Amino acid sequence: MSKTQMTGAKMVVEALKDQGVDVVFGYPGGAVLPIYDEIFQQNHIRHVLVRHEQGAVHAAEGYARATGKVGVCLVTSGPGATNAVTGLTDALMDSIPIVVLTGQVPTFMIGNDAFQEADTVGITRPCTKHNWLVKETDQLADTIHQAFHVAKTGRPGPVLVDIPKDVQFANGQYVTPKGARTSHYQPQVKGDIEMITAVVEAMETAKKPVFYTGGGVINSGPAATQLLRELVEATGFPITSTLMGLGCYPANGKNWLGMLGMHGLYEANLAMHDCDLMINIGARFDDRITGRVQDFSPRSLKAHVDIDPSSINKVIHVDFPIIGDVAHVLEDMLRIWKSRGRKTNSAALKKWWSQIEDWRAVNCLAFEQKGKTILPQYALSRLEALTKDHPDRYITTEVGQHQMWAAQYLNFNDPNRWMTSGGLGTMGYGFPASVGVQMAHPEGLVINVAGEASWLMNMQEMGTAVQYNLPVKQFILNNERLGMVRQWQELLHGERYSQSWSEALPDFVKLAEAFGAKGILCSDPDDLDDAIMEMLNHDGPVIFDCLVEKHENCFPMIPSGEPHNKMLLGKASTKDAIKEGGAVMV
Repeated sequence: MSKTQMTGAKMVVEALKDQGVDVVFGYPGGAVLPIYDEIFQQNHIRHVLVRHEQGAVHAAEGYARATGKVGVCLVTSGPGATNAVTGLTDALMDSIPIVVLTGQVPTFMIGNDAFQEADTVGITRPCTKHNWLVKETDQLADTIHQAFHVAKTGRPGPVLVDIPKDVQFANGQYVTPKGARTSHYQPQVKGDIEMITAVVEAMETAKKPVFYTGGGVINSGPAATQLLRELVEATGFPITSTLMGLGCYPANGKNWLGMLGMHGLYEANLAMHDCDLMINIGARFDDRITGRVQDFSPRSLKAHVDIDPSSINKVIHVDFPIIGDVAHVLEDMLRIWKSRGRKTNSAALKKWWSQIEDWRAVNCLAFEQKGKTILPQYALSRLEALTKDHPDRYITTEVGQHQMWAAQYLNFNDPNRWMTSGGLGTMGYGFPASVGVQMAHPEGLVINVAGEASWLMNMQEMGTAVQYNLPVKQFILNNERLGMVRQWQELLHGERYSQSWSEALPDFVKLAEAFGAKGILCSDPDDLDDAIMEMLNHDGPVIFDCLVEKHENCFPMIPSGEPHNKMLLGKASTKDAIKEGGAVMV
């Protein structure tokens, strides 16, 4: 047998090695046993045994987002593949590059309702960027190399390769990545120079400009974030970001307005509403950002930079559509702006900043910690204070109120440090994602900010954390409620709290100990700092059960379907904002 002749199962492992993969998250089953046998016989790739296939995909997402590399997971046919669907959809919505390899029944049994058979390519077609069913071993290596190329090129996303068991057993010809067919997918990366010049001309005269940035900046890579920061500093324009874009511009930067959107900051949302030039860089005008579409930033000229042509003019009509990679476009934008004399409307810009400072003075995130019940805002403020100076901190979250509070009260000065489920809003995302992040950064401080309800959705991954001695910290804000559901029921459904709490929650300390991990309970604000430090100083996995106020609401909040200047603010904001922009104090 020549060097390039090998079984399909060995091809899978060789292709992963050639793609630079060092970690695979997976769960074995009958239809992938030949691949697992090959994994057993090598030492280049580490396999992490998760406890559920959904956990495998979320772990691969966390790994991908924390490294900028492609995440990989391996699952069996039938229920193994269907269990991966939520993670695939999550990655598709948030543009996360992952490759999912699924086993399939032998080719001659496909369509016969064989044991653990499912139409995996049919089921996952709507929730992947692309997928393949490989019926010939000679095509397997080429297909896997294509899969990696598609996952990471253009707008990143999840891809899936379905591999029948007989294809894994059969021999075929292996091709290297250089020999694979990838030229058919080469998205446009350079933006239209005339359109970029038109945006620069608008920047030179704008009275109320704002940069609106998203996850596309981070996906574009380190060059994009560096160029963005240079452009912001050079122009002096304010900058805001979506949930997915946090960290692309430093939270301690002087031009930072904070996050915008449904639970964004007062100053960010009003700047978006009142601006006369909005430059969208790598965001997709998600409904959590736009609110009522017809009233979104009603008086502004709008530019949109995106590598995905389908995102342009999909939700919001823009005046300057630019298709291209963020880094390439920012490089041209900065170069053209400098060559034209670095001009801005400085007098108007000074007035614009004065208005923004007035909005900042509202202090929309103010809260008052009093009494013996921990406010969730206080818990996260203390977590931020005690971890902000750690040189290698990573935060994942579940989904709900705690997620929004984390985005508000934790600050990110660098990209790839914040992993959360944005588009799909997947409860159960954060814990397995933290496992993936910790595998990528063994010496890093990885904290999953969770709600008790979300955390329970993938609690089984505690076994994974303990088995691999991953020191992930599960920081659970336990209000014994489905917090965001309860908040909406209070504000929008007449305080009819239908099924928004559980009457049978576990003792999280005992649960941690049952898994062989450390559990910490804190219910008194006076004990919080010491308890957090105990968590941080423990060298293994920890479940931190932080009992918080059960009925605290997350503000600011733009009610669904309302424009940005119709925010609800919390009671603790420091001045009456009703006169400022139509906001309501509650």
